[in-house]
Formats: sequence, C-alpha cells, structure tokens
Amino acid sequence: MFFILSKILHFLISPLIWVIGLLLWALLTKSTKRKKSLLIIACSLLYFFANPFINDEAFRWYEERNPTYDEISEAYDVVVVLGGFTSFDEQNGLEGFHASTDRFLHGLKLYKTGKAKKIMLVGGSGSIANPDEKEGVIMAGFLAKIGVPMEDIIIEKESKNTRENAVNAAKILNKDFADGKYLLVTSGYHMPRAKRCFQKVGITVTPFSVDHYAGKRKFIFDHLFLPDTYTIAKWQTLFHEWVGFITYKVLGYI
Repeated sequence: MFFILSKILHFLISPLIWVIGLLLWALLTKSTKRKKSLLIIACSLLYFFANPFINDEAFRWYEERNPTYDEISEAYDVVVVLGGFTSFDEQNGLEGFHASTDRFLHGLKLYKTGKAKKIMLVGGSGSIANPDEKEGVIMAGFLAKIGVPMEDIIIEKESKNTRENAVNAAKILNKDFADGKYLLVTSGYHMPRAKRCFQKVGITVTPFSVDHYAGKRKFIFDHLFLPDTYTIAKWQTLFHEWVGFITYKVLGYI
C-alpha cells in the first residue's frame, strides 16, 4: 500500500499537474475575474518552475556533496549502489539505463579503481506494471557480461523503496561483512534521506554523492530568464524527495 501511495503522490506533486489543473479551472469557471486570476497564477507558476536558475539554487541548497575519488584513501569492503535507473528491454535483450545512471557508473568505477573490494547492487522492482523486473538482477547481469567476477557482485533484489533498500542491504552486510567499511553511492538529492535510512538500521556508511543537478552557478541570460521544459521535471524530482524525507521522518525511518 505504501508503495502504491508513493506512486500516486509522485503524480500529484508535479508542478505541471498544478498548472494544468488551474488552466482547466479557468476554462470551466463562469467568473471573468476568477478566470483572469487563475490564468495569471497558472502562467506565473509555469514560468517559476521552468526557470533553470531558481531550480539550480533549490538543488544546490539540498544536495549533498561528499568525498571525491582522490579523498578516498582506503579500500572499502563494499560499495553499495542504490538503484532507480534500470529496466530491461526483453524484445531486444538490452539493459536500459535512464536518469541517475551515474550511480551505477561511479559505483563501478569505485570498484574498478580499487576503492572498494565488492560492489553491492540494491533494488527490486520500482514498477507496478513489471513487478518481476528486478534492478539488482539486471545490473548484476550487465556487470557479469562485461567481465566483473560474480564473486565480487552482491545482489539485493527485493526492495521497492529507500527504507527497504537499507533494511535489506543491512541484513546482507551484517551477515557477510560484519564490521566492514561501506561506501554508499546515490544521487546528491537522494543522499540526505538514503544515508539516514542506513544509519537508522545500524549501518555506518561513507556517503559518495553523484548525479548532482546543481552545477556551477551561472549568470547568463538564458539560464537566468528563459524557461526550460526539462526544469519542470527536475522540480518534480526534488518535491518527491522532500516529501519522502518528511514522510520517513514522521514514520521513524530516519
């Protein structure tokens, strides 16, 4: 139930849905004054949430930036890579890598450069339509195909959210790598919630944030003033994370 509710909430917190709702209200209302007000509000919201500079500042405030490669001076027992970016195209037999694939690539790089001895791939199915599509299995299969030894790959394939990521991973780590040292790899905007989930279940991790949405602050005309459609989707990602953080806090998950 929690999983389904989270999917519904993800839809409702979209700024684009808010704007569409206001425009529909303006279309249906008989009051000329209300129609004008609703149109002004809808257009203002659309411009605000499509502004790249404002969005960058919001991500810059929330995202975590942790150690760089050069600052990691020891070899960790396990690098834990959180999913949320993988699917499988059965028709063509291809793994699909989507937004946040930086998690996977940098987790692999940490393993290949000797920063971690093992790589743990965490994630079940995040899809209601494809419950048997396990991210951990898909990622592990890809690594095996490119030459990573299976004995260095740890798979967690049942978790559906960040809380379950931590709970399920903790069971494996406590059993097979007790008192080990772990790197946690996820997106910068997701790290505040993810690392606290692991800490809550008793796993001490060194955060390694990737996939940062806020780059170098830019004071150029198009970035400051011109609307961008992709920026609206980025707001939805950030709102989803804020709501998730608050919800987890209330439920005692972090």
